[in-house]
Amino acid sequence: MRNKVVLICFFLLSIISSLPAGAQILNDPAALKNIQTSMDKIYNYEFDEAEVAINQIEKRYPNHPVTHILDSFILFWKYLPIKDHPAKSKEYIQKLDRCLEAVNKKYGKNSLDPEAVFYTIVARSYMAMVYNYRGEMLNAAGEGKKAYNAFVEGFKLINKNPEFYFTSGMYNYYVEVYPEEHSIVKPLLVFFKSGDKALGLKQIDNATKVGTITRAEACYYLSHIYLKYESQPEKAAFYTGKLVNWYPKNSLYLMTNIEALLLSEKYDLAVKELGLLKKINTGFFPLATHTFQGILEEKDAKNDANAQRHYLAALKVPHDDQYTKEYHAMSYAGLARIAARSGNKAKAKQYYKKCLEKAEYRSIVKEAKAFK
Repeated sequence: MRNKVVLICFFLLSIISSLPAGAQILNDPAALKNIQTSMDKIYNYEFDEAEVAINQIEKRYPNHPVTHILDSFILFWKYLPIKDHPAKSKEYIQKLDRCLEAVNKKYGKNSLDPEAVFYTIVARSYMAMVYNYRGEMLNAAGEGKKAYNAFVEGFKLINKNPEFYFTSGMYNYYVEVYPEEHSIVKPLLVFFKSGDKALGLKQIDNATKVGTITRAEACYYLSHIYLKYESQPEKAAFYTGKLVNWYPKNSLYLMTNIEALLLSEKYDLAVKELGLLKKINTGFFPLATHTFQGILEEKDAKNDANAQRHYLAALKVPHDDQYTKEYHAMSYAGLARIAARSGNKAKAKQYYKKCLEKAEYRSIVKEAKAFK
């Protein structure tokens, strides 16, 4: 059941950040500009400015579902990861509930109106995500079940708006790659439409060019795909570079950009960016800082002693399953390489074994399994 829930939630989550406004708002340039402004401000951690834009939308369109989504979006980024803040997590879900209430009031319960379908998917998917990462699988399953019909209905709207290049691309790619990584779910995909990974990548890339609301999410997920599945970090760095240029105050995008630069062996550029990340000593960022410094010491400076010190320091910091789990895998892999170079093959094997318990990136899994 857990695998089925996670699979359904995953496809639902592929569209959680695509927030096209209702028909009236799409025909209202001022309101649409405020929506875009609010999202840009949220991504750039300028939350007060985002609230000003949202208030302007609320005045013109009282109790519109998008305002509740944007309010929840502020909480999501302001308290990242939201699951680690119980009070804010509760408030976050309350805002999503208000979005659903607004949908029912505006369009009617179980409406098939495109706007109603979309906002239902958005709200249910966000709730499924937070429940999933809090380990509340029954609640996640409930939200996934409630959203599924709306999700399927939403596929009929893929070609209606350029923002849907992102959602259709995500589906085309992940419906193929996910069962490659999790064979147990293959029987569950018999009723899913087949995808096309190459087409999916093109569609998501197109969203980075023609999307307005989805461009940031398209860049972020493409970078993740090229890091985790395609093992092409130089392509990932192209998209993370866009993100840090658009949103220089976004710490998560900064962290991901440094990772892509390091794995692309662009060490000089990574050093400059890492200096900014080192200033953030809260949350899961110190884990990333130690892992990244370890990679620089090992790969660039060729200083195994310093690298080992940073890798071990990284492993002392708890990882977040959603954002920094792979950095533990990278640190274990680094320690394994150092042990192997020192002639301690048994220790290297132990580290690679621990690495495989965390690793999800194909390149890292391949490295660990190849060690003999």
